[in-house]
Amino acid sequence: MSAQSFAGKVVLITGAGSGIGAATADRFARDGATVIAVGRTEEKLRKTVAAAPAGSTIVARVADVSDEAAVTALVEGVVSDHGRLDVLVNNAAAATAGTVEQTDTASWRQVMNVVADGVFYMSRAALPHLRAVGGNIVNVGSASGLGGDWGLAAYNAAKGAVVNLTNAMALDHAAEGVRVNAVHPSLTATEVAAPILENESTLAAFRQRIPMQRPAEPQEVADVIAFLAGHDARFVNGVHLPVDGGLRASSGQPRMF
Repeated sequence: MSAQSFAGKVVLITGAGSGIGAATADRFARDGATVIAVGRTEEKLRKTVAAAPAGSTIVARVADVSDEAAVTALVEGVVSDHGRLDVLVNNAAAATAGTVEQTDTASWRQVMNVVADGVFYMSRAALPHLRAVGGNIVNVGSASGLGGDWGLAAYNAAKGAVVNLTNAMALDHAAEGVRVNAVHPSLTATEVAAPILENESTLAAFRQRIPMQRPAEPQEVADVIAFLAGHDARFVNGVHLPVDGGLRASSGQPRMF
């Protein structure tokens, strides 16, 4: 896509203070969009804004996507200030380790509130404005939403909910001119993944399972998000696009030869 493929468009990205969200803010800003970078931590959002490409526009907005009232106020404020909303990227996430027996109710609720409820609240608030301009939603799911993991019951459940919510919205709103798609990254080189990336044995296990033998870079996920949100994907709706280096190409059996 051209450097100004999103010129005149307004793109709202949640979880934009670091990792995939920050990389996505940078990508859309380079493509000419006015980017609204949303997150819970102002200090992190300042870094995203400070790293904005020369001549681009990234605006920081502090909000908690699990707070219904805050989400409604956020979206209405963005449209009031900028006149439109063209793309919503639901990227905010939370995770906790543990089986069902090991996960306490507070941890379960936190993950579901941010991941599942956050996508619901943001999408519901954004849809009337996206409908007005023929906009679209890109949800950031996870390889963990397409299959189970050992010891990640809450995260698996929440990201699994995002998968089928994406399907439902893609069916319900396509005739209104709003496309809804999702990307599903596997291990990505972000600060959240640092404990995995810094553990040589765990990282080696990932390299053995991922055919490309490395984690994704946040920018590589951001590029796929931008594709799904853009004109080139104008007939792409309800798609779940893994960004996993070929992880899901496997039958699940270990390497034998």
